Amino acid sequence: MTGGREVGRPAKYRVLWTRTASGDLAEIIDFIAGDSPDRASRILGELERAAGKLEVLPLRGRVVPELAVFGIKNYRQIVYYPWRIVYRVAGLEVIVLAVLDGRRHLEDLLLARLLRE
Repeated sequence: MTGGREVGRPAKYRVLWTRTASGDLAEIIDFIAGDSPDRASRILGELERAAGKLEVLPLRGRVVPELAVFGIKNYRQIVYYPWRIVYRVAGLEVIVLAVLDGRRHLEDLLLARLLRE
């Protein structure tokens, strides 16, 4: 062991969901459940699993391209179409910040959030 973990074994990160991201997820699932509770349950599990995979490889997602053009590269995303799970890595924590509809422009979504607050 070196520094508290086995050599060659990847660090395990803790995935944390912000209140906003949890609210996004709840809205998505509630909307889908209106048509199909079974589908909503399946998609909930799949989105949670997708985010859970970040425990081992948190940098697997790409930098959010709309932010990268401004030099902001500490926000990443993984896509489970049509949703984008936006997160950042801080130490050994992966902080899920939002779950957004990938068919919409990020700028429009962020503006809507700011106006809603």
